[in-house]
Amino acid sequence: MPRTIALPSPAATRRLATRVAKGLRPGDVLALVGPLGAGKTTFVRALVEALGGDPAEVVSPTFVLATRYAAGCRIPLVHVDAYRLEGAEEFRNLGHEMLFPADSATVIEWADRVRDALPSRTVRIEMQPSGRSSRTARIGGPAARVSILFGLGRRGS
Repeated sequence: MPRTIALPSPAATRRLATRVAKGLRPGDVLALVGPLGAGKTTFVRALVEALGGDPAEVVSPTFVLATRYAAGCRIPLVHVDAYRLEGAEEFRNLGHEMLFPADSATVIEWADRVRDALPSRTVRIEMQPSGRSSRTARIGGPAARVSILFGLGRRGS
């Protein structure tokens, strides 16, 4: 069942990414969904920094479909921007090895454009503006991974 987290500021978005980085492991796939300005790239920068990489290297990869951050990172992170892709088939044509290397985690911005090509293990983070600088993040995916990555126990626990 999806859970919603209030993000009252960009700092809260960065703290959420830092929490996720602590539990991130190779093979994890994070699908970021939301409109322009929702905080997707802010989240990725903080994720790279929390993994030990240089957040200044992270730019929205709209003109480069995928970037791999490995220098200094506890685990490599593949950052994909699906904005310019026509759909799931074009995404699949990029190649499984490029998108989901065994030694890396993968984070995909504009993942709603390629949702039919995403593996079942994908954790979805839907970010929506809720005010001038506030956001909400709606989290869904495999319960065990959501619990580990976000510290969200099952309802009633």
